[in-house]
Amino acid sequence: MPKMKTNRSAAKRFTITGSGKIRRRQANRHHLMEHKPTKRTRRLDGTVDVSPTHTKHVKKLLAK
Repeated sequence: MPKMKTNRSAAKRFTITGSGKIRRRQANRHHLMEHKPTKRTRRLDGTVDVSPTHTKHVKKLLAK
C-alpha cells in the first residue's frame, strides 16, 4: 500500500506543538480591517488550539 500523503492545504494552516496539540490561526484578520475595532483585532492575534471535535480530522489530514 502506498504512503499516506500530507494534505498540503492543511499543512499550511495548522501546526503541531511538541506536546501534540494542534494550533491554528484565527479567522477575520485578513481584510476589511478598517471597520473592525482595534480591540477585536488584538483579540484575534496569535494562535489557538483546534477544538477537540476537529482534532481527529485534522490529524488525519496531517498524517505523514
